[in-house]
Amino acid sequence: MGIEEQLEISLTPFQQKVVSDLLEIQDSICAALETFDGSDFREDIWKHTGGGGGRTRVMNGSLIEKGGVNFSAVTGPVPTMMKDRMHPDAKTFFATGVSLVIHPFSPQIPIVHMNVRYFESDAGDQWIGGGIDLTPIYVNEEQRDFFHSEMKNVCDTHGMNHEEFKLWADKYFFIPHRKETRGVGGIFYDYQKPSEQKTMEELWAFNNAVGHTFNKAYLPIVEANMTLEFTEQQKQWQLLRRGRYVEFNLVCDKGTLFGLQTGGRTESILMSLPKFASWEYDFQVEPNSPEEKTLNILRSTIA
Repeated sequence: MGIEEQLEISLTPFQQKVVSDLLEIQDSICAALETFDGSDFREDIWKHTGGGGGRTRVMNGSLIEKGGVNFSAVTGPVPTMMKDRMHPDAKTFFATGVSLVIHPFSPQIPIVHMNVRYFESDAGDQWIGGGIDLTPIYVNEEQRDFFHSEMKNVCDTHGMNHEEFKLWADKYFFIPHRKETRGVGGIFYDYQKPSEQKTMEELWAFNNAVGHTFNKAYLPIVEANMTLEFTEQQKQWQLLRRGRYVEFNLVCDKGTLFGLQTGGRTESILMSLPKFASWEYDFQVEPNSPEEKTLNILRSTIA
């Protein structure tokens, strides 16, 4: 039985292609992560109150302390927060995507987030959105630059503006009450609609390629860092940085708000949060320490 039958959702031919591509992205990423970790993802099929649902996969492994790779395809009434983005006659929406967050056990391996999604309304609205961003506990500048080079490659291949999307990520993944970015960024884009320059098929081809760039951009960093030793002090710094991750996702992230306001599955939406995090009152980094270096980079990304 196909996922659309399981979710009891009827799809147009283009929606079917998008869903098929997204399921392939989810499968390829999960297979690669299972190979690295040696553990399997737990899978849950769930249904959305408005229609459709999703396929959530979560791992609590040895390398991956907590990670999730989620697929969803949902329908429902247009939420209030989206009305100004859509045709005034729009009454219902269809949204589908793959979203993942990986929280490794080791502070030497960065947290990573990816989302690729497609949205349309019954009034003819269509757009894509998505991106990938990296959140190192300790910034390795060579690995940061490698990650950004992979993002540039996929943008250049599909004629998309890498510099614009890179700046968009820096501005989006910013924690205003901390005056620092969540991590070292990547690319982020939203509301990319068909135009004279790009058809919907071309836009989707780019989004699909971004999804398949995850393994190429992230797994070499995992492989380079997975056997490095770490101290208890580094583990405590990881917990504090995870606290920043929680703050962003619960206070600033529009995707979290959209999911909760449209009746999404709470367990899948909050899958992005780490298993453990910490908030230490008035924590100060040691001068000239690796922690201070990372904090300075995160505070200088946005002038």
